[in-house]
Amino acid sequence: MKFESYPFEKLNTLLADISPNQDKKLIALTIGEPQFETPSFIQDALKNSSSLLKKYPKTAGEKETQAAMINFNKKRFNVNLKEDELIPCFGTREVLFNFPQFLLFDVKNPVMAFTNPFYQIYEGSAIASRAKMVLLNLTKGNEFKPSMSEEQMQEADFVILNFPNNPTASVLSLEELGEWVLLALKYDFVLMNDECYSEIYIDTPPPSLLEAAKHVGNESLQNTLVINSISKRSSAPGLRSGFIAGDAQILKSYMQYRTYVGCASPLPLQAAAAVAWEDEKHVRASRIIYKKNFEIAHEILGTPIPQASFYIWFSVDDEIAFTKKLFKEHHVKVLPGSFLARDDEKGENPGKGYIRIALVHDAVTTRQAMEAIHTCLNS
Repeated sequence: MKFESYPFEKLNTLLADISPNQDKKLIALTIGEPQFETPSFIQDALKNSSSLLKKYPKTAGEKETQAAMINFNKKRFNVNLKEDELIPCFGTREVLFNFPQFLLFDVKNPVMAFTNPFYQIYEGSAIASRAKMVLLNLTKGNEFKPSMSEEQMQEADFVILNFPNNPTASVLSLEELGEWVLLALKYDFVLMNDECYSEIYIDTPPPSLLEAAKHVGNESLQNTLVINSISKRSSAPGLRSGFIAGDAQILKSYMQYRTYVGCASPLPLQAAAAVAWEDEKHVRASRIIYKKNFEIAHEILGTPIPQASFYIWFSVDDEIAFTKKLFKEHHVKVLPGSFLARDDEKGENPGKGYIRIALVHDAVTTRQAMEAIHTCLNS
């Protein structure tokens, strides 16, 4: 089993022999990790539940945690989930890695499709599942929205979408997501949307795939799944709180599988996560910060303000050369887009000519970074 190096490892190798300008403080715009304090009420809930460490957590999650997640979906997307339609999980990365292995285990010559560029765990899970990979390129020409040929849909077993999208910041409408639900039913593939950026939006809340399924009449959520996480929403990636929700028939078997995986979330983490999922006030405050960061970037770089996420997918002539120059001259790190994508069957990498900028700092740091990028572009 051979996995590709993670983008951050590739970046470290790329910059290893470069001595950056030490007159300037390092600003890392690489990782999608909010650089803000986790709200105090979440920290307090964690501290106040530390006595629960003496107990084993249930694989299925605590009722309180599951109820908070179900309530989140009801309030946010007007989707009323039953208990057997949602499983709390230890973040979403573990689900993205082990769910495809569960789903495709008994499939002969499995085929897995996902957006390209992508979160690298998609590729890793395909490799671990011995699945043929179909890359759904996101380009300026298709407005960073995926499509599949009829032949690809006929052979696909599992398709992962990621909207709002990392790294392009594109969003699919309720109608567009609904079309994907209908395709999953018509061609009988399992469809998952990675919705971890659904709560980082500017003005208009992006829809959920579950919402779209109901919209097109798929009331049982057949072949339809979503995952979501508290990491970006609550500036709490360390809580490792996420869920997978949707088709109850699939989740019933997956729940049994999970009892062997051993990834139940510790009870204090679940207690803190429950209060975080229930609260919206702190999320609204975060959105104000990210909107301001996008306004700063627009002012300095002229970049459009996207509907959601905290990323800028920024076009440059040579993403490798620009990344190295920016680090050397300004001590600012960004990710080359080609590190986040793979060559398609034509040998074309949709990440080539782009850098990903994560606007996860305060306004002052963001302004410094945008000015450095502007200077580097024009020097």
